[in-house]
Amino acid sequence: MKRIFVAGHKGMVGSAIVRQLEAAAEPVEIITRDRTELNLQDQAAVQDFFKEQKIDQVYLAAAKVGGIVANNTYPAEFIYENLMIECNIIHSAHLAGVNELLFLGSSCIYPKLADQPMKESALLTGTLEPTNEPYAIAKIAGIKLCESYNRQYGRNYRSVMPTNLYGENDNFHPQNSHVIPALMRRFHEAKLAETPEVAVWGSGKPMREFLHVDDMAAASIFVMNVAQDIYDSCTESMLSHINVGTGVDCTIAELALTMAEVVGYKGVVTFDASKPDGAPRKLMDVTTLKNLGWNYSISLKQGLASTYEWFLANQDNFRG
Repeated sequence: MKRIFVAGHKGMVGSAIVRQLEAAAEPVEIITRDRTELNLQDQAAVQDFFKEQKIDQVYLAAAKVGGIVANNTYPAEFIYENLMIECNIIHSAHLAGVNELLFLGSSCIYPKLADQPMKESALLTGTLEPTNEPYAIAKIAGIKLCESYNRQYGRNYRSVMPTNLYGENDNFHPQNSHVIPALMRRFHEAKLAETPEVAVWGSGKPMREFLHVDDMAAASIFVMNVAQDIYDSCTESMLSHINVGTGVDCTIAELALTMAEVVGYKGVVTFDASKPDGAPRKLMDVTTLKNLGWNYSISLKQGLASTYEWFLANQDNFRG
């Protein structure tokens, strides 16, 4: 039976990968460790773990993540901790003879002014967004680590770059959450309080792409297991990462109105154009992934509805 280590199994993406591996037709043995059991920043501990466990595959979903405020406030922690985690896991996997690894990155690896939709070839062609540059640099290093071990040692280490993700186990903190969980919580609380109006930050005109985390997990497992010759035919040795998304975007206004409908908020939705909009558009080019044979299956409205069900069932866990 194949032994699979999912690093970051308690996070949104890692937990989704675990759920899908558990439900797969082919049984596997899933290996997990939480922070109290294995410090992924401890090189010796990670190397010992890999020596002992005889792992066949690794999903590297562990990372220090946060929104714009956290990235801006703690840049040293974001670059250091993410570099340490990925260096320790990738190098230890290699030393232990693990030949299959999937590194999960982020769309923030692309230049701030990258052409839309963003192609894999946009990597390292321009200046990064300053607020999350340290995090992005760490993720770019992870891609290049995988490529370097492939080139020098013949490993089969692959990288996927997801668009904006949402779904079960998302972060619904009132200050630190991303747009979907933030809007979901605001509309839910406005519904309960019968607030007559909800004002959404910005003009509502920027366009964003969203992928449900269950689709991300499915794509990750697909990319991990696609035949080597097919993978190689769609990528290059020094440009081997693959975008994961829907290839479809919507305006923030469309998102907000859909969210209000899903939550059941009956008041008026307005937009405060005095607040910052951010980039006008962020869309992934997913041609490579489609050429490999994978496409998303969960529509935005369907995904929001299932996420809201999960939110209602778990809201006691993230009050405050």
